[in-house]
Amino acid sequence: MSDISMKTEKAGSKSRMAKVLAAICIVGLITIVSIGVFLKKDDGPRKDDGPRVDKQQDNTTKEPEPIEPDKERNRQPKADDVVTNSIGMKLVSIPAGSFMMGSNRPHEVRISKGFWMGQTEVTQGQYKSVMNAEPWSGQVYVQEANNPAIYVTWNDAVEFCKKLSQQTGETYRLPTEAEWEYACRAGTTTRFSFGDSDSSLGDYAWRRSNAFEGGRKYAHSVGQKRPNPWGLYDIHGNVFEWCSDWYDKDYYSNSPSVDPNGPSSGEARSLRGGSWLSYEYALRCSCRSLLDPDARNDVVGFRVVLSQS
Repeated sequence: MSDISMKTEKAGSKSRMAKVLAAICIVGLITIVSIGVFLKKDDGPRKDDGPRVDKQQDNTTKEPEPIEPDKERNRQPKADDVVTNSIGMKLVSIPAGSFMMGSNRPHEVRISKGFWMGQTEVTQGQYKSVMNAEPWSGQVYVQEANNPAIYVTWNDAVEFCKKLSQQTGETYRLPTEAEWEYACRAGTTTRFSFGDSDSSLGDYAWRRSNAFEGGRKYAHSVGQKRPNPWGLYDIHGNVFEWCSDWYDKDYYSNSPSVDPNGPSSGEARSLRGGSWLSYEYALRCSCRSLLDPDARNDVVGFRVVLSQS
């Protein structure tokens, strides 16, 4: 074979090889794009109008030093600390007392009056019995059983409290952020009500790693996990919980030290607790989140407070 023939054959081989490599690259690119599109479609219920966790506020791992304990601190709930109302909702007695609120800028807050708080988030059955409505019906990422009422706006939650108050002759409402954190901490000063470590979180909470990432992309039946020291279930995770406050990231820098109720106006309402879609940091006692009061979302619910006479 002549040198010219050999060179021509080698050139042809290189050309074919280049075409093969180009084809492989194109197929690989298409595959990557396809996977990306699939993952984007399967990204779950996180939406542009979903809860926004304030990562700049109270997101350190260092928690405040404990204040002088009062006589109710660290008490364990007794049988008479729980009552059941006319729609089957159980409420836990939360005593008056003081605590250190927040973590970046911890400050002492006193809750001057005790109150009753829903042992769990308001369930679908409880919501329907009062409101005669099912805003979660036909929506995605929903399991219908003894699960939290979701796709409920802040205004819906307030209306629920008003109607329940009318039915029972008692005063139901949403908790303030201060009341919520006080009840969540239950006399503790750690990141979570059970301690500082994430390793035990699965015993107490539905969150991203044991719900969403396991293919269980929905709010779970209430009361399946362990309660906090004062007997509140799902206070960490499952669904974010509406609070009565308008959200202001700077409010608690200068808020009243006794029974703070939040700013008088704002654009978004406060949420607490994290959800089944959340990473661990959003489930901390001190973590604050926010959402438009008219927004409906599959990771947002609420629990109620009953004022004590």
